[in-house]
Amino acid sequence: MSEPPQDATRPMPVVDTEKHPDAERHPDAERQPALSPDARGSGRFWSARRVPSALVALLTLGGAGLLLYDIVAVRAGYPAMYWRRELARQLAERPLDDIPVLAGAAFVTALGLWLILLAVTPGLRNLLPMLRPRYDVRAALTRDAAAQVLRDRAVEVSGVREARVRMHRRRADVRVISHFRDPAEVRSDLDTALAGAVTDLGMARRPKLSVRLRGPGKKG
Repeated sequence: MSEPPQDATRPMPVVDTEKHPDAERHPDAERQPALSPDARGSGRFWSARRVPSALVALLTLGGAGLLLYDIVAVRAGYPAMYWRRELARQLAERPLDDIPVLAGAAFVTALGLWLILLAVTPGLRNLLPMLRPRYDVRAALTRDAAAQVLRDRAVEVSGVREARVRMHRRRADVRVISHFRDPAEVRSDLDTALAGAVTDLGMARRPKLSVRLRGPGKKG
């Protein structure tokens, strides 16, 4: 008697609901909404800013270590490093309105403003926050994923030949090419389908739809 192949179909196990009452599904589970009416937005996701933080930490550590080494060397009786003596001389001789001094001050100011901007802004603009049904659940959609959902929903409309979607934080630009149907009917069905798709996405901030419909154009 030959053994059955390993990839043969096997019967699925059956859960006894009498022994495991928690495994029994609620009869209205399929009809319950995915999100509760009091669902709230999860808020923007904050970037870790690992690269800027690492660069600032390395520069600060290197500068502090070099300055500390020079100070210890001077205290021990050795002359200060050339760069520190030259920098002190230049700062003592050059006026404040000198071009190199102003350029250096402008660079340091711009660098500080950039670091402050990174600290007070969340970043991760590619992630669109979704509604959270529970306080301990957070989710987000990428712009590409949301645009793909809207595009798939648009091409399902009868009369739509091609659709392109560009997703922004607060707006979705939809460009559609229609054929063989009345453009007014296509536009009506398209608005209904896209509005339902935006609702189904469950985003915390529903984007405004900007739909542009045009015909296939003349051939030849």
